[in-house]
Amino acid sequence: MAHTASRNWPWAPPWLAHWLKALDDALPWGSGRRSLWAALIGLVLAVLVTLVWLAGRYEISQLQSELERDTADAVSDVRAGLARDVQSLQAFQAEHTRIKTWQPEAMRLLRDNPDWLRLEWRDHQMNVRHFADSPLRSPVFEWTPRPSVINEAVQSCQRARRFNGPAYSNSYYLPQAEGLGMEVMELCLPITQVGEATAYVVLTYGLQALLVERLGQTFGRRNEVAFTEADGTRLAITGSRWRGLRVFTAQQLIDLPGNTLLLRLDGRRGEPDLFPNVLTALVTGMSIALITVMVLLAKDSRRRLKAERDLADALAFRKAMEDSLVTGLRARDLEGRITYVNPAFCQMVGLEAGALVGQNTPMPYWPPEMVDEYKQRQAIRLAGNVPPREGFESVFMRQDGTRIPVLIIEAPLISTDGVQTGWMGAVIDISELRRVEELSRASQERLQASARLATVGEMASLLSHELNQPLAAIASYANGSLNLLNDPESLPQSMDDVHMALRRIAEQASRAGRVINSVHDFVRRRDQAREAVAPHDLFDAILPLVNLQARKLRVRVVTRIDARLPVVWCDRTMVEQVLLNLTRNGMQAMDRTELQDRVLVLQAKRAASNAQHSWVEFAVTDVGSGIAPEVAQQLFTPFFTTKAEGMGLGLSLCRTVIEQHGGQLVFENQTPKGTAFRFTLPAAGTA
Repeated sequence: MAHTASRNWPWAPPWLAHWLKALDDALPWGSGRRSLWAALIGLVLAVLVTLVWLAGRYEISQLQSELERDTADAVSDVRAGLARDVQSLQAFQAEHTRIKTWQPEAMRLLRDNPDWLRLEWRDHQMNVRHFADSPLRSPVFEWTPRPSVINEAVQSCQRARRFNGPAYSNSYYLPQAEGLGMEVMELCLPITQVGEATAYVVLTYGLQALLVERLGQTFGRRNEVAFTEADGTRLAITGSRWRGLRVFTAQQLIDLPGNTLLLRLDGRRGEPDLFPNVLTALVTGMSIALITVMVLLAKDSRRRLKAERDLADALAFRKAMEDSLVTGLRARDLEGRITYVNPAFCQMVGLEAGALVGQNTPMPYWPPEMVDEYKQRQAIRLAGNVPPREGFESVFMRQDGTRIPVLIIEAPLISTDGVQTGWMGAVIDISELRRVEELSRASQERLQASARLATVGEMASLLSHELNQPLAAIASYANGSLNLLNDPESLPQSMDDVHMALRRIAEQASRAGRVINSVHDFVRRRDQAREAVAPHDLFDAILPLVNLQARKLRVRVVTRIDARLPVVWCDRTMVEQVLLNLTRNGMQAMDRTELQDRVLVLQAKRAASNAQHSWVEFAVTDVGSGIAPEVAQQLFTPFFTTKAEGMGLGLSLCRTVIEQHGGQLVFENQTPKGTAFRFTLPAAGTA
């Protein structure tokens, strides 16, 4: 019987999830009664959840209905209170028609009604005859002059005259001290004689005080009471403000003559409990008891299925382990037929398991040319003449004809009764191992060959690069001498030039020899012969070669040497080669047709020094197009060049020579154009 994976119930409370888990472990899910069990459990849970939900909704509706009744009662109380205020004002104005008695009685009414802020007696033209402010607080119009907010009172009195009865104004905001303020409302009561309004009594209400006095003690204990506008903006508010509880809201209109107020009650009450009444608790208990009985009845089935589940787990674990192996597994019976292969073996030979199981010699993965050999080897193995677990190498053939080397390790397959039923083999693909061994062997051979050629190649590259200039100079002087000797008429006066050219040839030949020796020592990493050399001597040694190329490229060479420069300690030949390389590069950078004024500046000056070392800086500056950023990143990389005929070794060699002297070779683009290469050499005595 198949094993069913355990289930989770994230929607259920902990106690219910516990029972569901126990029931899931106990029920015989693989039996034919599975659908009946599932239907019964689903029905019980549906009834339980529905009853609990209905009870909760009922309690919520009860709370909302109670709040709406409170709102209606509050509206009635406000209307009744305002009606009593109108009656009090009518009686007051009828009994006290003289100012002498009006003032004391008005003060008494204001003291008895804290929500009254101001009482005024105005004539038919709305002029104030007398007024009284509430003694319980500061005058309401102390910060805002009464004439500036009289419009609402005037409009309410106009409505009162039309109604021939009391009328209320719209509420408006009245600023107070310390940045505070309040919402107020005016009540206008006309005083009539013979049907005509001869005067008015104007009463100013504070909406906040009206809520507190009329509703705060009765409805504000359990609710938040507020006058609001149509958009929900609160004009005045009072009552409790509990947090963390559910808000139930109800609102009703208070229709007044000339005005309409919206009264809102926010009742904050706790959510209904999980079991809001005894009926729901009883149903829930009975459902839990029913589930418990089902768990007890299913325990026998659980015990019976436990052994099958353990066996299924073991089989699933073994299957997952075999499928995850990268080693191919192959089982054969005593006659050599394949009885089992894992996915790794199928992937190795490129065949499906169905095409391999049941196959006997010749196997479909044997190379055709090796079938006879493999048959003999299999016969020997099946006869038991080979020690167990002895590995041997072989070659398999994939379905596409590719050969792969493999290592096979086979051992007898023993049953639980101790009887051999076949052979179990592990097959390992060693093609990657052979490839790595071949690559390693080839790499060793290439490294040995490279090591032998490295020194020869480096010396040849440097010699070919550094001998270009002396040999070019020798060729130039030789060609000049031949030209002079081929002119018989000018031969007598040209002999001095010929002698001078031959001396130059001898000097450059000697220089070529020194270059060869210096490069040889440089490549062999020997200590170069260094000497103290004056900076101007270095420039004098290279100027003949520089001038030859400068005349050819129409470049004007300018030399600037600061006075009293110290001598430098260096390998003279190699430093001269550095200067020659930099000057040649500078002149080639200016070899452009659009550039007319071509100037190459050779400069030597004292560099920044410290107490231990003194340095001399050499600079070669051209007015070419400069060095692009992408070229600057690889400028000193060996064999990198932007010239078609270049070798890419000049600047790399220059930097190596300068660094061996302890200095540094740098470059920078000039403004508005050109490039300056600078390097430093130690002064003699500080190196």
